[in-house]
Amino acid sequence: MYSCLSRGLRTKGRLCPGYASSQSPLWNVDPCTHRRPERCLHSRTSAGNLWQPLAHIFSGRAKQLPVAACLMGTSVHRRRLPSAFPVLDEALQPIHNDVFEANLRNSQACQERYIEYMKKVKKGGGENAVKRHTQRNKKMLVTDRLRLLFDDGYYFELSPFAGMGLPYGDIPSAGCLTGIGKINGLWCVFIANDATVSGGTAYPITVKKQLRAQDVAIQNRLPCVYLVDSGGAFLPLQSEIFPDKNQGGRTFYNEAIMSAMKIPQVSVVCGSCTAGGAYIPTMAEETVMVHRIGTIFLGGPPLVKAATGEEVSPENLGGATLHAEVSGCVDHFASVEKEAYETTRNMISTLNFELPEEDEAGVEEPLHSVEELMGLAPQDYDHSLEVKLILSRLTDGSKFQEFKARYGTTLVTGFARIGGHQVGIVASNGALTHNASLKGSHFVQLCDQRDIPLIFLQNTVPTPERTLSQTQAETNTNRLKAQGSMMSAVACASVPKITIVIGGCHGAESYAMCGRSFDPNFLFLWPNARVSLVAPGHSAALAQEKEDVEMINKRLEKESSAFFSSGRLWDDGVILPQDTRKVLSDCLKIIKQQEYQLSKEKIRTPLLRM
Repeated sequence: MYSCLSRGLRTKGRLCPGYASSQSPLWNVDPCTHRRPERCLHSRTSAGNLWQPLAHIFSGRAKQLPVAACLMGTSVHRRRLPSAFPVLDEALQPIHNDVFEANLRNSQACQERYIEYMKKVKKGGGENAVKRHTQRNKKMLVTDRLRLLFDDGYYFELSPFAGMGLPYGDIPSAGCLTGIGKINGLWCVFIANDATVSGGTAYPITVKKQLRAQDVAIQNRLPCVYLVDSGGAFLPLQSEIFPDKNQGGRTFYNEAIMSAMKIPQVSVVCGSCTAGGAYIPTMAEETVMVHRIGTIFLGGPPLVKAATGEEVSPENLGGATLHAEVSGCVDHFASVEKEAYETTRNMISTLNFELPEEDEAGVEEPLHSVEELMGLAPQDYDHSLEVKLILSRLTDGSKFQEFKARYGTTLVTGFARIGGHQVGIVASNGALTHNASLKGSHFVQLCDQRDIPLIFLQNTVPTPERTLSQTQAETNTNRLKAQGSMMSAVACASVPKITIVIGGCHGAESYAMCGRSFDPNFLFLWPNARVSLVAPGHSAALAQEKEDVEMINKRLEKESSAFFSSGRLWDDGVILPQDTRKVLSDCLKIIKQQEYQLSKEKIRTPLLRM
């Protein structure tokens, strides 16, 4: 009868406090009942008639339980279970000094390279392109646009090094900036073209970066804002942009799917929207367009002249006045760019979210400095220190409740809090042995059962162990079986997952530790990280001839770099070790936000745009 009350059976909804008084599974209530019951109790009866059967079912227990508060919309104060996790007293000891100092020197060199790359991508298309964009075209730089759009001008950029070092040249930031920032307190994904890079032309890496940003929005149910200033596809590479499943057309497919999922999307036309770029604003749910600098058309004035001989201005062919007053393709008209971003902020404020008050006063800082993570980031696998040294510099109060501490010790698992959020941690501490894999499977399933997000700290062995005897073959077989079980547990876990590659990401062990192909919500690399089938210097297992080994090692040295990986979007960005705690805390907040959206389920087919 009351479909929404039984909805929790289908969506793993948590129980209403009143459920404790009833044995019937009918009254498994979705969490949104606590916030806005009038949205959930979809009954044709009046509120008074509704209360009668509930009062009958709860039969006398109502005075003891906050059922009335739940049903009548009164907010119920919730508090987290208290914890007394043990403190990881992992201060650096004299025995660590040599390895720590070697790691620190390597991390400093990696950080210098990180800063060099960052300076390069911040220049966009170069000095001349910036002048043409700002002075001749009278447009704002993409970074200035984002500062106007987001609260306090702060945003968390994803994959800033994407597009660097590609076979067809350097494409700074892949020609578009993507990331997550707060608008009126609400975390939103953004996809913003940088028209200083080849006039906003889309390369294959541009499309890949846009699709990844949409994946982040879908997986975490985040509103999405498009800042469109695009010249369409780069035609010489059209075979890598247009035809396949995960190429250009997927952007528009994702827009439709996101709308059906009630993931809000708004668009700002702050430049040219030509060819395929024209569909992005017209498929968004709400669009604002800037006068004189924004245009939408499939073919511009040169194409019109070539086809018909007619000369027409961009503004008359597809400007803001035309689309706001005649075609109806846009919903809001902005005289200048600043007005467009104010309008966008107002559009976001209409979304149906109820956010809790943020209280970070009670969050404990680690006992040890996060700056020491620079010396704990391993130069290579032989320079890896005990992973608990890293944990004690990431978790709140350096506290950690270890799980199966004496079993499978080459994998460290346990519970902690980061930024006040409870998490389960799975951290490499050596080779992923048979026992370690079984332990990992158990812990991952435990966190999945309790709906606790998982954090993976990955540093896998550089090369698989050779099989030289029957005993070794049996050991390897058992280990492979256990690793397969852990892969299944990780793949099937429905909780959010975040992976940080703190060292090596090599071979099959990287899959069990939630590598890119296992679809974590976010995956980041430290600058010292290596991503390859085997690590440089360990290719003897792949080749027999000395010349082949040297050639492969040379190639691995280049292609396993964190910056090579990030340039191809195999991750969500390179982050400095000392920033890891902040990044993890932000990601956990971003993931949690979907709980506060009031209109999640699709009741009717969404109204389509004109």
